[in-house]
Amino acid sequence: MTEKALRLGTRRSKLAMAQSGQVADAVSQVTGRPVELVEITTYGDTSREHLAQIGGTGVFVAALREALLRGEVDFAVHSLKDLPTAPHEGLVVAAVPVREDPRDVVVARDARKLTDLPRGARIGTGAPRRMAQLNAYARTHGMEIETVPIRGNVDTRIGYVRSGELDAVVLAAAGLNRVGRIDEVTDFLSVDTVLPAPGQGALAIECTADNAELVAALAELDDPFTRAAVTAERSLLAALEAGCSAPVGALADLLADGQIVKEMRLRGVVGTTDGSTLVQLSTTGPVPETHEAALALGRELATEMLAQGAAGLMGERAQ
Repeated sequence: MTEKALRLGTRRSKLAMAQSGQVADAVSQVTGRPVELVEITTYGDTSREHLAQIGGTGVFVAALREALLRGEVDFAVHSLKDLPTAPHEGLVVAAVPVREDPRDVVVARDARKLTDLPRGARIGTGAPRRMAQLNAYARTHGMEIETVPIRGNVDTRIGYVRSGELDAVVLAAAGLNRVGRIDEVTDFLSVDTVLPAPGQGALAIECTADNAELVAALAELDDPFTRAAVTAERSLLAALEAGCSAPVGALADLLADGQIVKEMRLRGVVGTTDGSTLVQLSTTGPVPETHEAALALGRELATEMLAQGAAGLMGERAQ
């Protein structure tokens, strides 16, 4: 008799389905059980409001988590950057697989790079974080750009460029990779130009904490370096008391000497969306061996950023 299929809860977007499908294949391999996708509509998918207005953090996650806790699905896959930083009672992130490319990319008309865009170019993005850094970059490089808030899936966003409504849009490389559209990118943005969102390019595989057998099976897909990096980034975000719609960028990367990984560098940025003020700092230390050490790395950098005035740049900060 074949074992009962595991039910994977996923959002319905093309991107969510693509990344959930990849995880489903991997989970099938480690468990030897079939995995079926269960599509769940979230508030973030149906609302037309801008993310900053609907609360940003958790709007894509809550419905999946409710389905998990009700036992309607066995595990769920989230884009880690959508996941609130506070742990959720009864649930555990059993695996953070190897991260995709964390960078942001430009899809522009006439195959242009960011630096080749015409004067007054209109650039679409839904993220205050991207707006802050793009506008800061433009200010320091004598460019004139206008950042335009947009929502929608990959097709919708790239459609604004194809129709001529916008000169360019900025998206995450990981998402375009997962839906097979990376060849439409006209410029990969260096992380020195735009730091990605905390956890960008990484996935979280979540299940109920009491399902020990499944927790253990899913843990085989965990990548310790990716987990340490995103834990530090999310700790920075939490210490700044910011949700995923706040203008915060963070990236932890590993510094290697040849084949040997020596240290982890964590960079953080927070800024006003017009780019007039940015607080950007970095710290380097030993690769965190424990969850607590990774959390500490993020907290320490956040403390330094707050001391340099980051709090005043966050817009409406949680009290």
